Amino acid sequence: MTTTTCPPERMTGQQRLTVFLLLGANFMLSVDFSILNVALPHLGAGVGLELSALPWVVTAFALPAAGFTLLFGRIADLFGRRRMFLVGIGLLAVSSLVGGFAASPAMLLTGRALQGLATAIATPAALSLLVTTFSEERQRARVLGLNGALLSGGFTVGALAGGTIVGVLSWRWAFLINVPVAVLILVVTPFVVRASRAPSGVRLDVPGAVAVTLGLLAFVFGVTNQNPYALAGGVALLVVFWLIERRAQAPLVALDILARPTVKWGNLAGLTVFAMESGLVYLMTLYLQDVLRFAPLATGLVFGVPGLASVAAGIVAGRFIARHGARHVLAAGLLVQAGCTAPLILLGTDTTSLAVLMPALFLGFFGHVTAIVAFMVTVTSGLRDSEQGLATGLATLTQQVALTVGVPILGAVAVSRATLLDGIHLALVVDVALTAAVVAMVWTRTGEKR
Repeated sequence: MTTTTCPPERMTGQQRLTVFLLLGANFMLSVDFSILNVALPHLGAGVGLELSALPWVVTAFALPAAGFTLLFGRIADLFGRRRMFLVGIGLLAVSSLVGGFAASPAMLLTGRALQGLATAIATPAALSLLVTTFSEERQRARVLGLNGALLSGGFTVGALAGGTIVGVLSWRWAFLINVPVAVLILVVTPFVVRASRAPSGVRLDVPGAVAVTLGLLAFVFGVTNQNPYALAGGVALLVVFWLIERRAQAPLVALDILARPTVKWGNLAGLTVFAMESGLVYLMTLYLQDVLRFAPLATGLVFGVPGLASVAAGIVAGRFIARHGARHVLAAGLLVQAGCTAPLILLGTDTTSLAVLMPALFLGFFGHVTAIVAFMVTVTSGLRDSEQGLATGLATLTQQVALTVGVPILGAVAVSRATLLDGIHLALVVDVALTAAVVAMVWTRTGEKR
């Protein structure tokens, strides 16, 4: 017996323009992130920021990007997604000018922090606008697949082109390149993207917003700076937030949404997808540069070639989901990511290990991006349009927190051994074990009924 499925509806011209604009904005953010990573030593020297203080360039972005994402995802639901998207893109243009013309460390870090805040405002709004543009699940999966492909493509393009742009022009263009693109988006968006209707009579949960924002800020600061007091304070504030939400008449986060297996376990899967892969990239960067003694450009090329697989995965992941379901594809993508990490435990001290590393990265990136697309489809499916800002805010929060904690966790494991290579091997074992455990939970839990 065979079953037939109807092809997804064709996009309208309005939908195509909306997708092009919103995906372009996400691509810009992804490229900018990669270029800035390459530019870190140059911009530190340019404003007199000491080498030991360079991590603050990353932390200054991560704190507001993670701390305010959930809040602004909900604000977009209540006060208009297009409006908040425009606010975020406008702030990105201003913050990029501040960073690009920075003459001191304080001005540079201020620009970077404002960029993180702009990301927290614009990203959940853009994702929820994308999701709510389509009512048909397969169209949503296709669009989220394209989004994953462009995010990965942007990261690869930024990594490969960043050195050239910084070398030919200046580190300041790592910031300034955003400005003309952001201005174009600001001009075009009102004519392309339809404004969402805000529900009437709904107020923002101010106590919950304060508790969760301070809690996330403290938590991220505690992880990035290995401060146990800030970490404990962050956890305590998040517990307070949970208690507030249980009694609030109009909660910032509706607990019945968090109780849904797809939201709860889907976000756990997303946390694992991003944290373990960002940690893996960090470990392989250490391996290539400190063990094999590769130059930075050669290291970028090693990641750039497998990065093409992630672009392909973003294009075809939507088809996989339409055929097999998001739950199955999410578990399979995680399994491929973990399975391709496992052989890297055998890496040695000579370049013949590239015969293992390159294919493993290629297939692993394919599984990684496939899992990202399935994660986004899983956590946004079956919800009302009025809840999509919260759902995409949670998903964006998961991504930001994961990218923040993945490197410190696996990095700490890597330096716990006498030699760097032994430490990398142990960190890879932890990576595989954690991912495999989450695969089992996703497979058994996301299919539960409420």
